[in-house]
Amino acid sequence: MRSPLNRFLSPASLFQSTDRPSGLIAGLFLATIATVAPPMNLSQCQAEETTKTATAKTPTATSPTTNTSTLAKVVDALKNSIDADDANGESATDPMREMQSNAMREQSAPWGHWGNQPKKYSSWTNHSNRLVPLYSFGMTLSTLRERGSLYSDAERMKKHFGRIPAGTLNPVANYHDQIDVYELQRLAVEQGKRHVILMVFDGTDWQTTRAATIYQNRADLYDSGRGRGLSFQDYRGVQTDFAFIGTTPRTGGTKLDVNSQTIVDVNKKATGGFDPDFAGPMPWHERDRIAYPIGKDREQPHTVTDSASSATSLTCGIKTYNGSVGIAHDGTHAISIGRQLQNEGFRVGVVTCVPVSHATPGAAYANNVSRGDYQDIARDMIGRPSSSHRRDPLPGVDVLIGGGWGEGVGKDGGQGENFMPGNKYLHESDLDAVRLQPGETDPSRRKYVVAERTIGRRGSEVLAEAASRAIKTGDRLLGYFGTKGGHLPFQTADGNYNPTFDVKGTERYTAEDVNENPTLADMTTAALHVLSAPTPGEANDDQAELPKFWMMLEAGDVDWANHANNIDNSIGAVLSGDAAFRAVTKWAEDNNAWDDTVVFVTSDHGHYLVLDDPQAIAAANVSQ
Repeated sequence: MRSPLNRFLSPASLFQSTDRPSGLIAGLFLATIATVAPPMNLSQCQAEETTKTATAKTPTATSPTTNTSTLAKVVDALKNSIDADDANGESATDPMREMQSNAMREQSAPWGHWGNQPKKYSSWTNHSNRLVPLYSFGMTLSTLRERGSLYSDAERMKKHFGRIPAGTLNPVANYHDQIDVYELQRLAVEQGKRHVILMVFDGTDWQTTRAATIYQNRADLYDSGRGRGLSFQDYRGVQTDFAFIGTTPRTGGTKLDVNSQTIVDVNKKATGGFDPDFAGPMPWHERDRIAYPIGKDREQPHTVTDSASSATSLTCGIKTYNGSVGIAHDGTHAISIGRQLQNEGFRVGVVTCVPVSHATPGAAYANNVSRGDYQDIARDMIGRPSSSHRRDPLPGVDVLIGGGWGEGVGKDGGQGENFMPGNKYLHESDLDAVRLQPGETDPSRRKYVVAERTIGRRGSEVLAEAASRAIKTGDRLLGYFGTKGGHLPFQTADGNYNPTFDVKGTERYTAEDVNENPTLADMTTAALHVLSAPTPGEANDDQAELPKFWMMLEAGDVDWANHANNIDNSIGAVLSGDAAFRAVTKWAEDNNAWDDTVVFVTSDHGHYLVLDDPQAIAAANVSQ
């Protein structure tokens, strides 16, 4: 292994190895008028939240359109509140925060915009069809290059799409697909890897990554390729590689019944695809003002993915409909790579900074026809009977750490007839059913040492203590944290937790919100320690192999920031995720585990941030 001093060298030769629906905007407008200072529940506005009903009416359209006139009303309602922020002096010493505030106030910004209307700062709050980065650590991507792109292979396209989407077959395609990430994970295990880590920067395309890099380094260091300046771009402690992947789904929403867990329209024609003539063959070739990346080109209206469909592709290796959590387009269950490896003796962990039963973490393990059926998705993840596994519950993951704590509601039609009033993401009764009491242990490994947000205690300490107990007793670990909305506090670009206004409102945190929650890096460290800990009672030989495990790690707050068109939060979220990546590399180095470890860092989809003046982003970093 290289000296730690060389871990982050990034010579040019190493750069590459040889939705929110518009219908929700009106609700946000009313919520903004009703209350300005308290934080908004962004989970109600999450882009990928498809419209669902318990009796399975039609889910959301494939690519919801942002109603610009309604969005303008929201912006107008926020302007006075932005001025109030300025009066409090919150943005005076933080240029990036001030840039976001000014952009919202003026609804234009010389440095950039969201959407395909350059004169409007916020014209698109949903996903895009952009290619996204894939970084590998511990193995190269040579097998992808040798096999060739899915997008150049007519037979593979027919297999996954049921047809060849218009404009998508490209004989010279040098980009790949999310399905390949699933296949790479299987290949890594076949090659002897014992620790497989899939890190998903939700909603982070090449443009989002570049914005964070520019801010972090106070300079525009690249305009093409892998890039440099962040840890997951620069790390050279092990063999690494880089490529781009497509994210398109098979179809948009579909008709379903969440109670019976059935798909009504199983023969729906595929509407996904990727046309490089419209999108540009690489992200830096994207043309200005085009509507294709957001699924609105009249000539080539390819469907844009949601996080559920894309996460299912990453973990199950299939193309499916938007809103699916581990369900194929015909309604059959797909078995995720995590569950496959669990059957082969691997431990399984899922870590996220957003609710534990949201689309991306849910697709790591669960099966559900609707991504909004949170309580049942959570039941799958902790081994409880669910609507999809009523008689034979899944074993449950070994480590689950994330958000959702404290989110109580009285009703939620999208969750079906078995919805229980209370916590919408992981119900209190389910949590109590798997909770180990003080001094209790569970040799069957069906229950969990539970760490929750605790009044007056630092979240990092609460989680670390629970992890230590789980390691000592050999039990599972469940960490449940969050603030209003179900996520961890949003970190801003300067490392603080004081977001300013965006199209979704504002988030305000107390000191308790920050102190009583761990960071994503804290969660990552705790999960890795538990997953890699020897079973109590077994010989503790320093030369013994660490237990086998698979883990998903999600930086989900990038997506929430990009949906809100908040550049300050977006950069902060990428940097928070970058810190979690460093926790992964530290674990691998401390345990001399790189020979047995592979890490894939990627995204599930893009957004539509356009940078017009990168230097303005660089100049906004005035930190010491």
